[in-house]
Amino acid sequence: MFAGLSEQIGAVLKRLTGRGVLSADDVSEALREIRRYLLEADVSFEVTAGFVERVREQAVGALQLGSVKPGQQVAKLVRDEIARMLGATDEDIAAGVGIRRAVPLEFAPVGQTVILLVGLQGSGKTTTAAKLARRLKNEQKAPGLIAADPYRPAAGEQLDLLGKQVQVPVFGKAEAAAGKRVLDLVKDAAREAERARCRTVIVDTAGRTQVDAEMMDELTALKQAMNPREVLLIADGMTGQDAVRLARGFNDGVGLTGVILTKLDGDARGGAALSIHGVTGLPIKYIGTGEKPDALEPLDPVRMAGRILGQGDVVALVEKAAATIDAEQAKKLEQKARSKKGMDLSDFLVALKQMQSMGPLKQIVGLLPGVNAKMLNGVSLDDKRLKHVEAIVLSMTPAERADPKILNGSRRLRIAKGAGRPVQEVNRLLEQFQQMRKLIHRV
Repeated sequence: MFAGLSEQIGAVLKRLTGRGVLSADDVSEALREIRRYLLEADVSFEVTAGFVERVREQAVGALQLGSVKPGQQVAKLVRDEIARMLGATDEDIAAGVGIRRAVPLEFAPVGQTVILLVGLQGSGKTTTAAKLARRLKNEQKAPGLIAADPYRPAAGEQLDLLGKQVQVPVFGKAEAAAGKRVLDLVKDAAREAERARCRTVIVDTAGRTQVDAEMMDELTALKQAMNPREVLLIADGMTGQDAVRLARGFNDGVGLTGVILTKLDGDARGGAALSIHGVTGLPIKYIGTGEKPDALEPLDPVRMAGRILGQGDVVALVEKAAATIDAEQAKKLEQKARSKKGMDLSDFLVALKQMQSMGPLKQIVGLLPGVNAKMLNGVSLDDKRLKHVEAIVLSMTPAERADPKILNGSRRLRIAKGAGRPVQEVNRLLEQFQQMRKLIHRV
């Protein structure tokens, strides 16, 4: 996410912070570079121009004050303005990174909360509906999903399958398959969901290949009939400025309360994320960061700005760990690791599985401060290697996991054959395990 932009802007700011004295020309040259990189990343011209002007004005003031570290001052101004591009307020920026400032969803104080998801076909709307349902389920919002697309073949079946994966009930799928009128379908499904005690319903509306009058009329009728608390546009982050134009079109046509950007884990240049708020004023409430059901996270503008500039997001890393790692199990592992005996390979396997549950390694490492896209390009972080390690450990007997010292040549050969991996990988794993044990005892 934002890999290219992060590397380019990070290099410019590194040059600035490395200088003891800065002139107005130095700042202007740096801002010209950043302006070019933003435009190349498909950030809208008007948003980019406003960003550069605001940073220039504030940077001139910082230089006149004779700041001790003018380069760091300019770097902070750039980070703050990127945060504002993403929707941060002055209060958000002043609060720092310790709290989450994502714009929350609005829920009805009494009765059922209706959330309409709108967008074009292929934007990831149905998948995002399931991801959002999973998140709301974990937040105790008792969600249900409504399949409201009678036009796309098997749309209801797809949502039903995703609903089963996240263990959230799906309503209206049979009616959608039968071609029932959308407004009647959603009304009936919402009543059914209420009887099933679903306090929140997420309506996966029909998409089109392009914005047209028929779709807008249908969505307007749904909005008037269902009185949703949220109307969220699902936009493909890889479409760049098309996502911004789409947001404008839907906002003018039906009225939006926010945006969810999908596919930001791929080759997205980030222009849509950095333009939508500035152009439309709409908050980006969530971003999709992968294929898995848990790969949907609230957008915190301040922390996202830090990620873009290679400053990491340790708070997000801690939150991810807290949400996926069994705290009691982690405590037992820590106690055993620090004991005189130390952890064995069975414990190592448990720790490995907990790490896998947090998501792809590149995403996890990318949250650490100082780790940028360029550094990750030179490092092999293949998640398949974790599976290979798991296969090797599972090919050992309980006695071998408990005491790796007994692993002689013939045992290692047997383990390698059982795991389907070369003996060299078994040897490397055992060496790394011993190094890790020594390191833990030093800490």
